[in-house]
Amino acid sequence: MGRHDRRIQCSHWRDDLSEETAAPNPAGLEGEQNPYLRYREQLDSYEVVRDGRMSDEQFVDLVSEIDGNVARVWGRGFLVSPLIDGQELAAQAGIASRLSIKVEAGGVGGSHKSRHLMGVAIDKLIAERLGGPPADNFAIASCGNAALGAAIVARALGRKLDVFVPTWAEESVVAQLNDFGATINRCERRDGEAGDPCYLRFREAVTAGSQAFSVQGTDTPTTFDGARTLGWEIAEQSCTVDSLYIQVGGGALATAVSTALPKARLHPVQAEGCAPLHRAWEAWTPDFDLDAALAPDQQIMTPWHDPHSFATGILDDVTYDWVRLLQRTRASGGHPIVAPEPLIERAYELAHAHTDVNVCSTGTAGFAGLLVEPAPAHEHAVVLFTGIDRS
Repeated sequence: MGRHDRRIQCSHWRDDLSEETAAPNPAGLEGEQNPYLRYREQLDSYEVVRDGRMSDEQFVDLVSEIDGNVARVWGRGFLVSPLIDGQELAAQAGIASRLSIKVEAGGVGGSHKSRHLMGVAIDKLIAERLGGPPADNFAIASCGNAALGAAIVARALGRKLDVFVPTWAEESVVAQLNDFGATINRCERRDGEAGDPCYLRFREAVTAGSQAFSVQGTDTPTTFDGARTLGWEIAEQSCTVDSLYIQVGGGALATAVSTALPKARLHPVQAEGCAPLHRAWEAWTPDFDLDAALAPDQQIMTPWHDPHSFATGILDDVTYDWVRLLQRTRASGGHPIVAPEPLIERAYELAHAHTDVNVCSTGTAGFAGLLVEPAPAHEHAVVLFTGIDRS
């Protein structure tokens, strides 16, 4: 058993967990392993059962149907993911606090993005089963992982999908998108146009009639529901979590996980080459005037000029879900962290040298925030390793 197979268990966490005492499954939790069934009563989409429009059995059947189709597309469905001991990584990084790592690099599509989209899919299918209009053509803007997650789930639902990706999107991801039947639209920046060109083309498609199927809560509010399962899992897998260091692109992941772990101090992490969230935090303080933030002409969250970083998956020109995310950050007692590029690179190198997780540079960017601003020695900090390294 490698160092990474030691599980963080609330009732019996210890450094020397042996083969005999190890949990019988990778996540270390007994019982139902599909997160959307395990936590179904906490999902917003379960409201249809609470108000009597659908039975629990019907809800379970619907989720199982989608998950079975995902398994046929991807090779397996959704499972609770491991929370592993990060003490060796912490020691090598000079971090005194206890460290745990939530590993989602092995999830459906190789990242956490499909978690969001499964939540969206459940909500959409429920609406259709209850008589709502069907959505035949989905659309998403993404630099890679979100598009792949969307392609898998859309294929499982039997829907068409337009994906809007940058010109530099990884060819391995593009090849998989083709395999899953997605229509790929490469988006170049246009002179005089501010903002992410992929997102702008996506918005044009939605205006023309496509259904938003994205991981941005501004366009697809149900995206938070599915990703909250990660936070609920962490809560079950660990006694307490004092602080969360989570990488931020569009902002939905950090928002969702923090919502599920409201007592943990949240530190959203961005790279110095693209840090619109920190800039908005500085502009919004000290008043945090919500009316000003929601005004159509607000100048608090504005597009970042020339986004660049080794962590390419968090190069969103704007943090789309910034208002809700900064509200959660403030309520938790945290603040955004900007990681210098050398620490973005060091986080990736340390993760590969001192864990067994094949995680990408974007997936380790939250850990870079912990390198910038370590948690106090008495605390339990959690980072998320969220994307598989395809390089």
